[in-house]
Amino acid sequence: MTSSFPELPNYSNVNSRLNNLDLVILSLLPLLLERIGNEGLVKGIDEGIALADSFSVILCSGKRSGKVARELSDKSFRSTKNLYYYGVKMHVVAQKVNGSIPLMDFVSITPASENDLAAIKPILPKLEGKAYADMGLNQRLMKEQNTYIYTPVKLIKGQSQAQRQFNIAGDVLFSTAVSRVRKSIESLFNWINEKIGLQNAAKVRVTKGLMVHIFGALATALLYYIF
Repeated sequence: MTSSFPELPNYSNVNSRLNNLDLVILSLLPLLLERIGNEGLVKGIDEGIALADSFSVILCSGKRSGKVARELSDKSFRSTKNLYYYGVKMHVVAQKVNGSIPLMDFVSITPASENDLAAIKPILPKLEGKAYADMGLNQRLMKEQNTYIYTPVKLIKGQSQAQRQFNIAGDVLFSTAVSRVRKSIESLFNWINEKIGLQNAAKVRVTKGLMVHIFGALATALLYYIF
């Protein structure tokens, strides 16, 4: 086979060339978003709600010592799957789209253990009038930006059983309402992972490759809106 294609690059060279496209792929996302916005390709955007959530990208199991992208990745615990892992966390803020999956608006990559709030703090000034999450910042945000942040209610450490029982009906109702809105961004993550396999980055060997893996998947997802 190789004799028929003597100039065909070997596997390692192909990977090297692909990884060197990291900056190109990173710059592709804003261009795609600009086109989607300018041409009005997404209908039904709810301007009053922004959805924020994170998605784990796993480099290897927590039973092993992480050796890839050490300057960016670290060890964390994924409670939904009872799994320790080495990897990164992809934080996304998206616009709610009625009757469809949300439209990504902001993406950042942090170590897997990074708190969601810390990751989206840099763009809070851009979320005037709309946000999702909780942070003890709501009074300041309402005063300065007309923004309120919502999350499902979590148990307070040290709270008595009587206090929990007193608040339980309202907390459950509120948490259920927030979770229903939040579910659409989880659908976005599930859709990307199902189509492109974003979460499994076990074959990634270098930081550039990790960027290609993540942002290549997101660029492919945005092309869904265009074609």
